[in-house]
Amino acid sequence: MQQVLTAEQGQILQKERQLLGDLQVSLARLDAPDADLGLIRNALAQLEELFLMVVVGEFNAGKSAVINALLGQEYLAEGVVPTTSELVLIRHIDAPEQPGADQGMAVRRLPVPWLQEVNLVDTPGTNAVIRQHQELTEHFVPRSDLVLFVTSADRPFSESERAFLQQIRDWGKKIVIVVNKIELLTTEAEQQEVIEFVRRNAHELLGVAPAIFAVSARLALEAKKAGENREQRVDSTQSSPPSLWERSRFGPLEQYILDFLDAGERVRLQLSNPVGIAAALIANYQEVIRQRQSLLKGDFQALDAIDQQLAAYQNDMRRDFRYQSDRVDNVLYEMAERGDRFFDENLRITRVVELVNSERLRGEFERRVLADSSRAVERHVDELIDWLIERDYRQWQAVMEFIERRSLQHTDQMIGQVRGEFDFNRQNLLKSIGRSAQEVVDSYDREAEALKLAKDVQRAILQTAAVEAGAIGLGAILIVILNTTFLDVTGVLGASAIAALGLYVLPYRRQKVKAQLRARIGDLRRRLDTAITQQFESELTASVQRIREAVAPYTRFVRVEREKLETLAADLQHAESEWKGLRRSVEELAASHTPLPS
Repeated sequence: MQQVLTAEQGQILQKERQLLGDLQVSLARLDAPDADLGLIRNALAQLEELFLMVVVGEFNAGKSAVINALLGQEYLAEGVVPTTSELVLIRHIDAPEQPGADQGMAVRRLPVPWLQEVNLVDTPGTNAVIRQHQELTEHFVPRSDLVLFVTSADRPFSESERAFLQQIRDWGKKIVIVVNKIELLTTEAEQQEVIEFVRRNAHELLGVAPAIFAVSARLALEAKKAGENREQRVDSTQSSPPSLWERSRFGPLEQYILDFLDAGERVRLQLSNPVGIAAALIANYQEVIRQRQSLLKGDFQALDAIDQQLAAYQNDMRRDFRYQSDRVDNVLYEMAERGDRFFDENLRITRVVELVNSERLRGEFERRVLADSSRAVERHVDELIDWLIERDYRQWQAVMEFIERRSLQHTDQMIGQVRGEFDFNRQNLLKSIGRSAQEVVDSYDREAEALKLAKDVQRAILQTAAVEAGAIGLGAILIVILNTTFLDVTGVLGASAIAALGLYVLPYRRQKVKAQLRARIGDLRRRLDTAITQQFESELTASVQRIREAVAPYTRFVRVEREKLETLAADLQHAESEWKGLRRSVEELAASHTPLPS
């Protein structure tokens, strides 16, 4: 800032530099685009530059004519077609170079005294055919300290002008409205009607009543070329016809800019510039944070939903598993029932001859009691394995579909282009999880999974039953257990033993063998149930753990982002309070200064 500052102004300037730096860090953590970070950099640079006045408006409203009238000569081209095709920075002829300040602009250096204190910018029309020129204007306006908004008396406040004012309103700029070409309105009533129309609409759009000047820039420039000035008009007699200068009504505007906009007011407006930029950016990114927090809230709900789904999945699996395992248990229960009937029918004194033939008894036992129990158990275990694999497969599909739906939600709800790494990382994580789930589903080889799980179950049964049978099948395991466990009963049924047992001993032996049979089968049922249940729990836990591990990066991202956003929200809230304090300090500077006309 080129002016000599008071101690109070210097303190405000130093505080603005500090807060702009802090805000730049906060917005960078929010992945702000370079355009927004550039606004802060420009605001910092602007504090070191001359006062900047930007002239905006539609083409053919007479922006260049107004600037020429202020400069006193026709330095800029005028016409009925767009004549300003780029941003033009107008500086004093001996103004020092300022690196980076003139990017995207043409520079004109003119020997106009008041440009020693003020830089002036002419812009393309807000309705320019070439859209990039309008974008340049819209991005340059936030750098301004004062906006001179030019509209034409014959078509005041067009739709594009209204839209443009709405865009720059939130930047909190000092806006002065110039109604040019007032000479086209032949009566005072018409002129007042237009001025009132502009005043009413400006107040409605901006929320404040800006200074409004109705002028004829063309007549003003003609007057200056003819050598007329305000002092000459003061000396003229009342009866003389109004001169070009008086008819132009340009004097109040020029006086406002050149006289009332003195060094103190320029400093105040220049100090106000960062306040407006910061307020607009803070409000924008507070909304960004609110949207992201809302999105993360939905993400947390999604993660909770996945947890609930997994919990329900485990509960459903355990409930349904009892039905599946009971089918195995029922095979052994029915075998015990057949065993009871077998011993009741065969361990009788009347069948002593058959009892002596142990081989025949063994064969009869295998045929009538063992029957197809081993195959039935194997069949039910295979069905249980298929059921477990199918449910695991369907659960992965459900997770994949859920994540896919989540990734398609809220993709277009971030403000403008302020999406950055947050949205990119979140979407990529969701897609990655979806791909992982899809890969699991696509790679599911049910036969291979069933074979692996069958081997695991068989191994668990072997370990639990403590049968050293090597790599034999489940049916063979059962035969080994049952034969070695139950058929030793024939060893006590020799002919000599039968004669000694008599009518009283044999019923006792029958009851004992039946009890032994039930005990052994009960023990086998428990061991099989333990082995199958343990293997089921192991597979269920592993399946759920694989899903949790797949979702874990998403979970970590959501938690980290929530903590980050809570911190940044607090930082922006503190920054908002600090900037409001600075705004009050700047307004106090204004209160101590001679008020400007409005």
